Amino acid sequence: MARRKRQSSGGPKNDTDVNLTPMLDVVFILLIFFIVTAQFIKEPGVPVLRPDVDNKASVKPLAILIAIDKNSEIYVDKQRVAPSEIGFIIREMRGDNPRGEIVLQTDVDAEAQVMVDVMEAINKIDGSTVINISAKTSG
Repeated sequence: MARRKRQSSGGPKNDTDVNLTPMLDVVFILLIFFIVTAQFIKEPGVPVLRPDVDNKASVKPLAILIAIDKNSEIYVDKQRVAPSEIGFIIREMRGDNPRGEIVLQTDVDAEAQVMVDVMEAINKIDGSTVINISAKTSG
């Protein structure tokens, strides 16, 4: 009996609780890191019927997308843009995404002159910029 009293009254305790606070701190720090470093894809915001091609080359997902719809209207980041504003918008988007490739999505029914005007506006900013033309792969 004396032994039972000693264990329950003041003897060493067997503490099996696990402290999860440091693990939660690490998880929150990782979450904040991924949110801060993430780059989000900006969609052009207009459906485009692209021409079929046999080329299977693809572009990285962190691209600057410019769309020309069937009415020959230009869209960037879900907003309609005037042809004279393309240069300013590309410079602004280059600040957010300096390594992003420029992808031009043109509807098959759009006027070719609008596409040429957009490409010339991009080349005025930087003549060495590669402009990728988006198309569907056939077959």
